[in-house]
Amino acid sequence: MTSTRFHIAFPVNDLETSREFYTQVLGCSIGRETENWIDFNLYGHQLVAHLSPSDCLPSNKSLVDGDQIPVRHFGLILPWNEWGKLCKSFEDQELAFYIKPKIRFANKKGEQGTFFLNDPSGNILEFKSFKDFNFIFKK
Repeated sequence: MTSTRFHIAFPVNDLETSREFYTQVLGCSIGRETENWIDFNLYGHQLVAHLSPSDCLPSNKSLVDGDQIPVRHFGLILPWNEWGKLCKSFEDQELAFYIKPKIRFANKKGEQGTFFLNDPSGNILEFKSFKDFNFIFKK
C-alpha cells in the first residue's frame, strides 16, 4: 500500500543555513538539489526550500488559546508519544522555540500538544499531537 505524501515549497534566505537547520536540527535527509533549491525529507514528506530572499516575509498573527499564532505556518501532526519525545529532544538541544511546548485545550475535545519553531529564514513550523486523533477535524 502506498501512503500519501505531503509536498510544500517555501522561500529561504540562504540554502546553506537552511540545509543545516533542516538536517541537523530537524533530522531531515536531503533528496535532490540544485544551486536554487533543496528537497528535504521530513517524516516522509517533501519540503522544498527555494532560494528566494525577497519572498521571506513576516507572517500576520492570530490569537489562538492565548498565543499569537503565525497565520502562515506548516508542520506535522505526530502520535502523542512521538511528539513528547521530539519535544524533549528539542528542549535538550536548548532550541529557541517560537512558541514553547504546551498543551492546548486541556481536558477538552481536541486536546493537543503543540510547539512552534522558526527556521533561519523566518518560516514557522508547528509540531503537534492530539490526545485523540479522532478530534483532528471534529467541530
